[in-house]
Amino acid sequence: MLSASADNATMKLGVYGWDSQVEAIVRAACREGMRIGPGCFLPADGGAQACGGAVATADSWEALVDEQACDAILVGAEAWDDARTAGLRHLVQAGRPLVISQPLTLSMLLAYELDMIRADVGGPLVPFLPDRQHPLMKRLVDAVEGGLVGVGGLGRLESIGLVRRLPLRSKEHVLAWLARDADLVRLLIGDPQRLSTLAGVSTDAAYASLTVEFGGEAQVPARWQVARGDMPAAELTLVGEAGQIRVTMPESTAGPAVWTWQDLEGVEEALPFDGGEVMLKTLCERLACGGAAVKSQASLPPPAAWADAARAIELAETVPRSLARGRAIDLHQEEFSEMGTFKGTMASFGCGLVLVGLLILVVATVIGGIAHEAGWALGEQLMSVWPFVVLAALTGFLALQLLPLLVQRPS
Repeated sequence: MLSASADNATMKLGVYGWDSQVEAIVRAACREGMRIGPGCFLPADGGAQACGGAVATADSWEALVDEQACDAILVGAEAWDDARTAGLRHLVQAGRPLVISQPLTLSMLLAYELDMIRADVGGPLVPFLPDRQHPLMKRLVDAVEGGLVGVGGLGRLESIGLVRRLPLRSKEHVLAWLARDADLVRLLIGDPQRLSTLAGVSTDAAYASLTVEFGGEAQVPARWQVARGDMPAAELTLVGEAGQIRVTMPESTAGPAVWTWQDLEGVEEALPFDGGEVMLKTLCERLACGGAAVKSQASLPPPAAWADAARAIELAETVPRSLARGRAIDLHQEEFSEMGTFKGTMASFGCGLVLVGLLILVVATVIGGIAHEAGWALGEQLMSVWPFVVLAALTGFLALQLLPLLVQRPS
């Protein structure tokens, strides 16, 4: 792991899978003179197009565990499968610094599992969510905060809209982009408390024109909508009493993308933005801080933590349920941890134990009565021991509640 005084040019990045997000970071790293490799699950050219030379390949994730092999690992989502998931768990358990594409897979359980492992071993997990660090996002946050209290150029804020234009509008593509854009929604309105969907049908065809509405603590409606476009891009609009502010956010992996700010008077301002370069800088800062969260400059929102990425995936995973039920879904702010998982498991197990105990009571009483009438002494004796069986099971269950005290580690 790099120290705070290490030269970034000496950094070496391993690659575990490939996609456009990993490619953006690799391009930025090669411009900085960093080395790339080894790599697993690379495309046919071994990433040569992105970094100007072939990348040494490895047969499995085991080659990336060694700290001497690379300083950090880039994890891509293309063609993700269960075998790669198992390798990713091992890399997180080893405490390797990882930059993970958002989303790897639309599995809330995997995202929170990785978060619990990260909390246990302390390794840095950096999600690919660079958009929140664009300078224009700070302006949008300030405009929202001013509009909520009825001050500033917008006046009182009425609504927030984000239109995502996509060339491919299948269910997988739409939900994957929502898992990225949901982070911007959370940045602007806070953690949503309710999610609802608008679509003509509840089949996969609904995702081509999907609209998702978020309700947050600020009680300002935020709407995310899918539209057709030749290239992935987004338009974020704040609507207030005095007019609207619009930010156009195109996507680019080959270089900086030019974001455009349009103020209340229609005056436009363009600012370039390289997401790969921003994420590479965030990674270097995390390594220099020994894995601790980076304190962002006062002029920018803080970089996304892995908990932010997991929450965004959870929001995207909720959409199919809302479509299937045809109604809004209340979102609970539940903290996922090993202790929380243990308590939930024990609560479910306790309910099941009570039901089984009642079933044993009924069955033993009936069979014991029949055995008594039939003069079957052995059967009557066997059925008379059921209270001791239930008592032993309940005693064992109560003893399990002491398990956290035995395995609890100091904070």
